[in-house]
Amino acid sequence: MPHRAVVIGAGLAGMLAAAALSATVDEVVVVERDDLPDGPDHRKGLPQGRHAHLLMPGGLAAMEELIPGVSVRGALLAAGAHEVPLGSGMLALTPEGWLRRWRDGGPRMVTCSRALLDWLVRDLVRERAGVRIVQGRVLGLAGSGERVRGVRVETDGGHEEFTADLVVEAGGRGSRITAWLAELGVPDVREKTVDAGLVNATRLYRTPAGAEDFPLTVVQANPYVSRPGRSGMVLPIEGGRWMVSLAGTRGGEPPADPEGFLRYTLDLPHPIVGRLISGAEPLGEVHVSRSTKNTRRYLERVRRWPEGLVVLGDAVATFNPAYGQGMSVAAQGAVGLLRELERGGVGAPGLARRVQRRAARAVEAAWASAVGQDIWFPDVRGGRPGLGDRLITRYSRRLTGSATSSHEAAKVLWDVTSLRTGPTRLLRPDAVLAALTGPLLPPLSGPPMTPAERKILAELDRTGGELAGKA
Repeated sequence: MPHRAVVIGAGLAGMLAAAALSATVDEVVVVERDDLPDGPDHRKGLPQGRHAHLLMPGGLAAMEELIPGVSVRGALLAAGAHEVPLGSGMLALTPEGWLRRWRDGGPRMVTCSRALLDWLVRDLVRERAGVRIVQGRVLGLAGSGERVRGVRVETDGGHEEFTADLVVEAGGRGSRITAWLAELGVPDVREKTVDAGLVNATRLYRTPAGAEDFPLTVVQANPYVSRPGRSGMVLPIEGGRWMVSLAGTRGGEPPADPEGFLRYTLDLPHPIVGRLISGAEPLGEVHVSRSTKNTRRYLERVRRWPEGLVVLGDAVATFNPAYGQGMSVAAQGAVGLLRELERGGVGAPGLARRVQRRAARAVEAAWASAVGQDIWFPDVRGGRPGLGDRLITRYSRRLTGSATSSHEAAKVLWDVTSLRTGPTRLLRPDAVLAALTGPLLPPLSGPPMTPAERKILAELDRTGGELAGKA
């Protein structure tokens, strides 16, 4: 008998789930509410789509596994994406100081616009046998609290019910999964939100001639100084462009006007972002977004989870986008679905609960990292640091401080931030030793640039006297 799966949402999480399903079921129907662009263009249903996104090595590896037979990395690079070594391709100011750059480079992340990544993945998955996208609005789940058997959809042709052996909800930040479960008699979904009030502001610039290989530049927010967090990033993306994304927590929000945007970059803990863009050509207006809170639904803890239903991606957990984890967590959740399908097929008893528990494990490390920093910002809502948080933060700050001049400590941070390993990596003997040893060299007084990079910065800098007294 033919098997059908329905996926709610044609975003990154939904299409990767469809890729996982396509290897096992005969038909995958992806239901998407929004009009989907024909190319790498922004779409309405993705509020964070205009801002900086980092595809970490752990997430890229998951995508390569989910879409076999084609190199996702190769397709992205061919479309103009950039590859950035974590150890040598960045100028990064952390709360503990500037990170040094190492010759071995470390793991590589991919940088491009979210629009390009979504479009490319959607195109690759659509080519797989049995996958089709239907435009419509999902009204609810069909079935009972014991088993979900499909979805109720409103389309241009009226109301329709799509039956399915498995339904995957990947509808993103705006998911109505809690309400849908309640309608089926499954009301006990615990949720937690930690909101630092972060606001993102992003503007595109043409990459200046000669600066095509300038390192990704990031000035991180400092949660530990009892002031609103303020950060900025210059990210190389496709089309010969820089994506410049600013972020500020409650009380330190970046402005939407071009002059204020530049002033904000110059008032960051170091003015390098502002100095770079002061001589670059802007492309378009400043885009602002406020959909940035951390929210987690503990679906894996529901006492009686219905068969035939899986929830993935932002519908499970959303993170402060400043930490660059959401896409990789979604990909790893889809790999968990693939693993369980390989074990017993779409009709295996207990499949849905096992996938949900795998998805929770993929979420855990990213959640601990994001919330573990956001709770320190002033006026944060939904969380305060406890004794355990203080101990973990003290250790992680010590390790980050060591990483400013210790290659061994830096490698530990690369492993964790790249999402190639879980947070237990921080407790291995080599990591503990690196943290206890502390920094091996004096802190850097400024960004570790090559002479050629310093020349590029000097030629772009139009700030003049505004930087008197600044590093």
